[in-house]
Amino acid sequence: MVVIGAGMAGARLAARVPGVTVVGEERHAPYNRVLLAEVLAGRYEPDVIALPPAEVRRGVRAVRIDRAARLVHCDDGSVIGYGHLVLATGSNPVLPPLRGIGHTLPDGVHAFRTLDDCLALREAVRPGTRAVVIGGGLLGVSAARALAECGAQVVLAQQGEHLMERQLDAEAAGLLRGHLEALGVEVHTECRVRGLRCTDGSAPAVRAVELADGYELAAEVTVLACGVRPRTGLARAAGLEIRKGVLVDDELRTSDPYIHAVGDCAEHRSTVYGLAQAAIEQADVLAEVLAGRPARYDGTRALTRLTLRSPATDAPGALDLAAFGDSRPMPGDDVIRLADATRGAYRTVVVRGDRLAGGVLLGDLAAVGTLARTWQDDDPLPADMSLLHLLTNDGGF
Repeated sequence: MVVIGAGMAGARLAARVPGVTVVGEERHAPYNRVLLAEVLAGRYEPDVIALPPAEVRRGVRAVRIDRAARLVHCDDGSVIGYGHLVLATGSNPVLPPLRGIGHTLPDGVHAFRTLDDCLALREAVRPGTRAVVIGGGLLGVSAARALAECGAQVVLAQQGEHLMERQLDAEAAGLLRGHLEALGVEVHTECRVRGLRCTDGSAPAVRAVELADGYELAAEVTVLACGVRPRTGLARAAGLEIRKGVLVDDELRTSDPYIHAVGDCAEHRSTVYGLAQAAIEQADVLAEVLAGRPARYDGTRALTRLTLRSPATDAPGALDLAAFGDSRPMPGDDVIRLADATRGAYRTVVVRGDRLAGGVLLGDLAAVGTLARTWQDDDPLPADMSLLHLLTNDGGF
């Protein structure tokens, strides 16, 4: 069996299935991508986030799949035969169509997706460095916090109405914004970026981020945190069925019965997850399938967690955040909310029928374990339980 991609999905599969050949484009050993912000902040060194050892052909890129002969051609000239092939090619950062961004990024402009991206950013940032983060989702918030911990003067530019729109409601996002601002991050929402101002010459370097209203944010470093897109080029060239990602069934099988796909590149039941938890669950199911044991992937019910620590002794303490499911109520839903502005605590859950639809918790997360397990297991709520008890420290159970 051959696995293309040595990210979290590929490494997990290699750990579960003996005798696998893994082709990895990055020069590093497999690592936990979720912890990149901790490396950027200087809290962890790269070796701390390394995954369990796996045999990987590092720095080798697969360039073509010959499905008829069942061969993988690589950029180092090698050709690898396979009985089963697994695509774990991951995703690429989305580079927004901004003036000043061409085929290559100007000096000082960074994506934030790989360990090399992270190390390059860490090398570029010093106390007082003026940094602009474009994108206010989970990745952008994590990058802004890490840069602030490095001592940079950080501005976060978010086009939407509030931060982390996919996970948070407006009230929770407001608390998150307040915490970031207390850490020294300047936050702009409903803010559309038009382009980058760069120096002239053969090696242009960013000097400012230009907004749609003409205002410029001075920048020595700019981070693009505008989302990710599944890497499907290899699969598309091989003639596999593609929509947003590489289409897979409940056994993670593509349109070719000898090729599977897992992780960020895979699309299952019209969903591309782009989450570490989904990648791991898919790899675990596929390991069972390849071993000839019955297993099916039914989708992932993922929990998003984020901790914003304070780098300064006189700044506010850490802010813990957890979000799961659909926190936007529909007609007929019950919404239970507890908020304590003084302590910066906020909890809300949405109940749809007799089940949890989703929720957001900031501050004390003592209840999140029980709530998340109930949601992930899709268990009905006890009929005799007060809805307000859902938000007590033990989750009401």
